[in-house]
Amino acid sequence: MKNYFSKLEIILWSSSILLIIGSFCIFDRENYLTLLASLIGVTSLIFNAKGNPFGQLLMVFFSLLYGIISFSFAYYGEMITYLGMTMPMAVFALISWLQNPYKENRAEVKINAISTKETLFMWIGAVGITALFYFVLEYFHTANIIPSTISVTTSFVAVYLTFRRSPLFALAYASNDIVLIILWVMASVYNIRYISVVVCFITFLINDIYGYISWQKMKIRQSQS
Repeated sequence: MKNYFSKLEIILWSSSILLIIGSFCIFDRENYLTLLASLIGVTSLIFNAKGNPFGQLLMVFFSLLYGIISFSFAYYGEMITYLGMTMPMAVFALISWLQNPYKENRAEVKINAISTKETLFMWIGAVGITALFYFVLEYFHTANIIPSTISVTTSFVAVYLTFRRSPLFALAYASNDIVLIILWVMASVYNIRYISVVVCFITFLINDIYGYISWQKMKIRQSQS
């Protein structure tokens, strides 16, 4: 793994880790499950930015822990989304990435482009899933139901694009990060310890933006060779 990560990637990951630990020490200091989930999540993103399937394996564990955390604040939409959709899709994405290495390099996935027809199919599926989840969330009296429902949409698009190995998955996750930042800011009004979760998703947003830039560079490199 020597020289595998660039200096920028090391700085990005290290800074994210320090911010997460620092916010935990200031605002939480009790819920170590949140800390563990945040550390696993941000580490998965730096591997995802490299197109490394190990990032998807870490995402499976993050989804499980995040589902438990969401349940603690009655964010049933987040819980159901991550346990019922993101986690299973991360497993499928892991399999897809392993089956499609770039030039037999298991540490880098072969980037794919989806057609306009498939994109339309994806959005139709997103609308259907969102409508279904809205009524499920309403039934469970989900807190902050509107942003929770929007999170379902962005999560579905993100996991689908991840499975299909499209660089746009990182932008979809960045959009989801913004929704989650809003959700947990609302939660932190009632319990200040959730500020550490807000900081977590701020670092996720920065890492996902970097991930998109990284995949665009990978796409150019792969197409040229």
